[in-house]
Amino acid sequence: MELLFGVLLGLFILVLLVVVHEVGHGIVARRNGVEVEEFGIGFPPLAWGKKIKKSFLGKNVLYSVNWLPLGGFVRLKGEYDAATVKGGYGAASYWVKTKILFAGVAMNWLVAILLFTVLAWAGMPKIMENQFSVAADTRIVQHGSSEVVVSQVVSDSPAQKMGLKVGDTLTALDTVTVTSAAQFTELTQRHAGQKVMLQYVRDGAQKEAEVRLRDGGTDGYLGVTASGGTQEVMYASWSAPIVGVGTTVQLTGATFQGLGGMMMNLFQGIVQRWSGDEATRHAAERSLENVGNSVAGPVGILGVIFPQAGKAGLTPVIFLTAIISLSLAVMNTLPIPALDGGRWAVMTIYKLRGKLLTKEREETIQGTGMLVLFGLIILITIADIGKVLR
Repeated sequence: MELLFGVLLGLFILVLLVVVHEVGHGIVARRNGVEVEEFGIGFPPLAWGKKIKKSFLGKNVLYSVNWLPLGGFVRLKGEYDAATVKGGYGAASYWVKTKILFAGVAMNWLVAILLFTVLAWAGMPKIMENQFSVAADTRIVQHGSSEVVVSQVVSDSPAQKMGLKVGDTLTALDTVTVTSAAQFTELTQRHAGQKVMLQYVRDGAQKEAEVRLRDGGTDGYLGVTASGGTQEVMYASWSAPIVGVGTTVQLTGATFQGLGGMMMNLFQGIVQRWSGDEATRHAAERSLENVGNSVAGPVGILGVIFPQAGKAGLTPVIFLTAIISLSLAVMNTLPIPALDGGRWAVMTIYKLRGKLLTKEREETIQGTGMLVLFGLIILITIADIGKVLR
């Protein structure tokens, strides 16, 4: 039941964030004289639809609910760049098209700002050492217990081989006291591939064992899932809106930086896989594993991340929603065909070259981008299914 609740919660939030994104496109289009023909929740086939004579998106807009609950869309009149019909997207100026394309991005950033503002006032989890805050209006409180307890041991992992069991309390790793699950993850990552001395408590008795951590992999370096420990939570009052904006900007920068690092690992891993040196090939496998562990598709988000957040409470769900909204904004700024940033980049290139972006060319470019995107989603989904089954 917890898994089902997490999946339904995640599906609702993902659809809601995409719908908000599309609302941004629709509102800016209408305000700039471009007619909205349809606003859909989900993707066809059509389940229900009704044309409204007058609404916030304009006159005679078809509002539809569709059977594939994967987001939503807005269909504009004359939505190809070369269309010349009056009141159509294609007939709008370059600046108006730019505003329409990036309106969805702005809406997702706005949602992130609002949610981070709420969290700043109600209690913002501290996830970064230099996390943005206003020192004069910040109160830090330690939440949770001091015990970090093993909740899962992966089969055939270093943890299982050393005899670690569910319910054991992790106390120290190489003399460093364990205070939280997040800190323990950082410690194992820092000592990846090394032998370490792990101290833990079982049935009131202090125990310790030497274990060699793995270099990487989808199940972590030790092969356990741990929970508990203390968590620093930051509270603000009058500065909450400032913290909301500052946190969004900071995490946006971190997301771009993370994407850059992920792409470097991907290219480096692909190139090194062809090396004749065994150590280099091993390093390539680690780079590619890091890429695989850094991404999650719909199955990973719905089947793993949201169920875990749902069990943890309302604050993690709000925080996760803000992060996903911010990630949607970042992804749609990238010059990837089929996404808003890619569509803008293609339009801009053709404008600078002084050439007409015909409907056929645009369909070919965006269609190819969509196929590549779907291919990546399929590959990520296959990896995600493995994570869910484990």
